[in-house]
Amino acid sequence: MRVLVVGSGGREHALCWKLRQSPLLDELYCAPGNPGIAEVADVVSIQAEEIKKLADFAVDLKVDLTIVGPELPLTLGLADEFRSRELGVFGPRKQAAELEGSKVFAKEFMQRHGIPTADSVVVHERREAEKAARKFGFPVVLKADGLAAGKGVLIPQDKRELAEALDAFFVERRFGASGDRIIVERHLVGEEVSLIALSDGRRLLPLATSKDYKRLLDNDCGPNTGGMGSHSPSGVLSGRHAGDIMERVMRPVVSGMAEENRPFEGFLYAGLILTEDGPQVLEFNVRLGDPEAQSILLRLEDDLLPVLAEGAAGFFETERIRFRKEAAVCLVLAAAGYPDNPVKGDPIQTLATAPEVDGVEIFHAGTALDGGQVITAGGRVLNVCATGLNLREALRKAYLAAGEIRWPGAVLRSDVGRRVLTMMSSESAS
Repeated sequence: MRVLVVGSGGREHALCWKLRQSPLLDELYCAPGNPGIAEVADVVSIQAEEIKKLADFAVDLKVDLTIVGPELPLTLGLADEFRSRELGVFGPRKQAAELEGSKVFAKEFMQRHGIPTADSVVVHERREAEKAARKFGFPVVLKADGLAAGKGVLIPQDKRELAEALDAFFVERRFGASGDRIIVERHLVGEEVSLIALSDGRRLLPLATSKDYKRLLDNDCGPNTGGMGSHSPSGVLSGRHAGDIMERVMRPVVSGMAEENRPFEGFLYAGLILTEDGPQVLEFNVRLGDPEAQSILLRLEDDLLPVLAEGAAGFFETERIRFRKEAAVCLVLAAAGYPDNPVKGDPIQTLATAPEVDGVEIFHAGTALDGGQVITAGGRVLNVCATGLNLREALRKAYLAAGEIRWPGAVLRSDVGRRVLTMMSSESAS
């Protein structure tokens, strides 16, 4: 099979790394790719949002299957364009991608279909937001309606931070048109966890559970980011509870989207929080999470390619997807100034020696080449990933490898998985 992966980050590098292992693969392309991806696929200089150019490329090279990594091309209608040309593609159509493209649509959809989520109010101007914040109390959650690269959520802790957050939305226009409508939401307390499943429009194939770490700094401090680390399994979600979420959240989404004539075909991601009242949905994504995908794909035992090809054809013949019992970890190394103003162009030191740690894989996220030297070219620069017999071993390997990689101002959380390990130790002791 000839396969095209769309995207340029760590998630896409991990996808290409996994697809390269398939005996069914003949040729693998990635657009636009990055220097790490270029080691396992032929990179194509077409940007992810250049939908017609991507479709032309797929036609010219007789690509059998296209897999879409990031959300933007999906919300712009990439899957619609490809399907109109009878090209195989795994990813939802534009109308279904609105589940991520509009937080307001997602909230209203959940309310229509009885999917558990926090109480919220949709507002259009500052005074409405202040009134809603008084209703819910502090801390309170503010979400930009549209896409904001995983950074459109602010959580003011008091009146001063609320004023600063509302300035960001209404004065600075930090989120542009994505912030024209805001969801003001009750703050929920509990452990966050991610559940991702593949959908062919009717059936669901769940992936292994995972947990990501959104805040920039240790102890969940600092601004929200696209994700600073992940591990799989989540360590906080049992098989029974995962099954309950499949029934209460994931299946109602697929059936509800079908009822509303928005059939969902692709990766369905639910970001959840485990509260005293049960799991509540924080957000939906219409693609693999990043950096959750990196941890999950390291544990995937089965060949991914035929499963995605079945999904693109509209019918899963595969009954379930198997994962290794070992744990996997992904640590994100970010540039100084991330997420607001990441510094670019710094040479990355000792990158070649880090993979020598057994069980470690390094995926490029925001890198470029300058005269043969790998340099920083984005906010999240590298993903240092590792597998181990358990979470503690995988973390040890990943942090050992990450310690070998240096550039000025590199940011790395030192506490990924720490709280989960403490919880697991407490449960074992009891």
